[in-house]
Amino acid sequence: MTWLGACLLALSLMPTAALAVGYTQTKYPIVLVHGLFGFDNIGPVEYWYGIPSALRADGAKVYVTQVSAANSTEVRGEQLLTQVKQILAATGAAKVNLIGHSHGGPTIRYAASVRPDLIASATSVGGVNKGSAVADVLLKVAPPGSLSNSVVVSITNGLATVINFLSGGSGLNQNALAAAQSLSTAGSQKFNAAHPEGVPTTSCGEGAYTARGVSYFSWSGAKPYTNVFDIVDPALALTSLAFGGAKNDGLVASCSSHLGRVIRDDYAMNHLDEVNQTVGLVNLFETNPVTIYRQHANRLKGLGL
Repeated sequence: MTWLGACLLALSLMPTAALAVGYTQTKYPIVLVHGLFGFDNIGPVEYWYGIPSALRADGAKVYVTQVSAANSTEVRGEQLLTQVKQILAATGAAKVNLIGHSHGGPTIRYAASVRPDLIASATSVGGVNKGSAVADVLLKVAPPGSLSNSVVVSITNGLATVINFLSGGSGLNQNALAAAQSLSTAGSQKFNAAHPEGVPTTSCGEGAYTARGVSYFSWSGAKPYTNVFDIVDPALALTSLAFGGAKNDGLVASCSSHLGRVIRDDYAMNHLDEVNQTVGLVNLFETNPVTIYRQHANRLKGLGL
């Protein structure tokens, strides 16, 4: 017992970081894909706030991609595939693990469906996999061809262009109307018919865990307002009304976020908390988002991915 006690004492005195070495060291590189109006970083502010560095600290190779801030899923998916091929060429890896947030969910699904040979896993975080009521409301209020739609599209295209310029992606095409149509319920149904891998066949179930050699996962939040100091939370509380009481993160219904193996769909997080935004102002009474990404990297590692 004396020897065992000494060992336990030694372990307790070891730095936590030393115990975590290799914890996130996946076989294949992790590739992060942003959502609508997203970016890689603007100055010191990362879209995936603090997440890449936390994953790299314990062994993961992490790449942050940049696709159009606003465009169709297919256009964004092709842009992503170009970058995936570049990452594979640079690293010598055979495949990558894709993680996409919001519109990044369908974006990574497109890449995995078109080139499953290049993708080890696809993880959707707050992904719009069966459409968003917010996009439906927007298209109803400002239908294509109307003056109001022209104004909204002009403003949002301009915003997307500015975001891409500030984050170094000024050459990417922007199309806010195509983005809204992709994220609508009707647009998502059309996309899912062409790219069904991992999509649940029931309204709120799980999808296939593996399809065409790609492993599928998802998780999401279900609490639109989480931090009184976050200036974005009131807006998400307002957009959450579009879901008519259904569980949601402010922009995506929990059931719509399901893809493949559902880790959880009820974290006390809103849509931005899922990527540790705004700049880390998240729910203090929920697991930190960075921890969830670390846990998932370790999950992928355990599966040999």
